[in-house]
Amino acid sequence: MDKHKLNNFFDYSLEPRRAILFEDVKSNYASIECVQRNLNPLTTSLCVMSRASDLPFIIETRKFNFPQWYRTHTDIYGQRTEPTLQYVAFIESWAKRTWLVPPQMQLYVDYKIKVTEILTNYTSIEEIHSYSIDESFLDITESLNFFYPDIRNRYEQMNLIALDLQREILDKLGLYVTVGMGDNPLLAKLAMDNYAKHNQNMRALIRYEDVPSKLWTISNMTDFWGIGKRTEKRLNKLGISSIKELANADPLLLKQKLGTIGLQHFFHANGIDESNVREKYIPKSSSFSNSQILPRDYHKQKEIELVIKEMAENLAIRLRKGGKMASNLSLYVGAAASSEHSSIKISRNIEATQNTKELQDLAIRLFREKYQGGAVRQIGISGNQLSDNSVKQLSLFETVEENQANEKQESLQKAIDEIREKFDFLSIQKASSLSEGSRVIYRNKLIGGHAASQNKEDKDVS
Repeated sequence: MDKHKLNNFFDYSLEPRRAILFEDVKSNYASIECVQRNLNPLTTSLCVMSRASDLPFIIETRKFNFPQWYRTHTDIYGQRTEPTLQYVAFIESWAKRTWLVPPQMQLYVDYKIKVTEILTNYTSIEEIHSYSIDESFLDITESLNFFYPDIRNRYEQMNLIALDLQREILDKLGLYVTVGMGDNPLLAKLAMDNYAKHNQNMRALIRYEDVPSKLWTISNMTDFWGIGKRTEKRLNKLGISSIKELANADPLLLKQKLGTIGLQHFFHANGIDESNVREKYIPKSSSFSNSQILPRDYHKQKEIELVIKEMAENLAIRLRKGGKMASNLSLYVGAAASSEHSSIKISRNIEATQNTKELQDLAIRLFREKYQGGAVRQIGISGNQLSDNSVKQLSLFETVEENQANEKQESLQKAIDEIREKFDFLSIQKASSLSEGSRVIYRNKLIGGHAASQNKEDKDVS
């Protein structure tokens, strides 16, 4: 059999063969907190925990798993129920040796910038694609001979550059980095996820030639990139229960049963990925949405409506900043566990707008149409069916006075947006933001839903 062919479908000699690295900072948040305290990230038991009022939420743990009783004995809001006695001894032991620290999202963003600066020592910024706050793809194809001109084996060159990268990040930032290497981005990602994490040197390589031995042997299908529980069940119904079976399945059947995504899984199972790190993916947003879990049960309708108005204003600001208008508004109001009433889901088509007052008024009308009482714990709002704000539909029924009033309001909103953009969102506040139940001040001090920084010194639990 041709060494380039692993099945009857692909000739790998025709596939692009780049030198791709996928770097992942090991337990990023927790490791950074360890470094800040002069602790060893590999040996310290540390848990980054966000506490939004009475809602504890686990961000990340380092070294030890967070106690099993917490994960299995909590309701959907993170409120603890009584643990069984068999866990009590373990909990006490775990607490004595574990640091519990609040998240500092701005600190983590700053570290991300520092890591990226180091990555640019090995390839150009155009060849780096940030996959998440702690992961990045690097295309180092053009750097191989620059760093190691005397070595002719490209994979040895890749390994040495990956080692240099690991050492530099460790020396300068104190962080340990896991690196996957591959002939394309997919293979590099799978190498990191499934092999590098388990190797002592925290590096691993997958070439096209390694597809049968390293891709097809992945034991759990959900350990493969892009395959979750639901996809696994759909594949199981087609008689496919392994990555090898997926790679050798009938692609026409996969497309018929799963659509285009089925073909993508088929190609990926064979190690085929022709994406280019240089070509950044820019999603075409079909909606702008926002949701939040409230810090407590909101019983008063006035408080609930205040939060809805604040979220509608945030939606309007995002629409204006993105140069979009929404032609549909959706509202979700999640009932608290103690409520006897059901959650609210309602949507309404509207004349395209990005006007704050119009969106607020509509959101409140939708809420009042469905709300029958009871406590609320979650609220979500979404502006859908977006269009460019350069295209505005004129109304035949709008008077000159109404048109002038709308233009004046739009000018005011634009001025407020510009002031907030230049100084800070909280530089202009409504009096309602000081009311009980308001979330606008608190949420605008968060990054990624968590505290940007901490001012108080933390102590370990012991």
